[in-house]
Amino acid sequence: MSKKGNDWKKRDGVVYSTSENFEFNFWGQDSAETLPASQQKLKILLDKKSRAGKQVTLIEGFVGSEEDLKELGKLLKNKCGVGGSAKDGEILIQGDHRDKILQLLVQAGYGAKKSGG
Repeated sequence: MSKKGNDWKKRDGVVYSTSENFEFNFWGQDSAETLPASQQKLKILLDKKSRAGKQVTLIEGFVGSEEDLKELGKLLKNKCGVGGSAKDGEILIQGDHRDKILQLLVQAGYGAKKSGG
């Protein structure tokens, strides 16, 4: 017999509140406004840490909602013809595609630059 709206496990850090008007704020509820492409400052770098020596192109610095991030990630994966993922404000593209991704992002109006060695 389980209760369907039991969300007490999601309330990490709240011990007790005596306020009658207390409303708990969940971390995932507020979605960030996606900045326009011209105001985004994206960094493109090559990463191979914790990936068994395989290289991935990492795009970080995206400010916006997860849906917009996944949409941009899907566009980049399609243009490069490889796999990858988009979550937590980062886009991972399999392989070293820094130059191609930089060119694609600049054409789309994003503020992007290569970072790292």
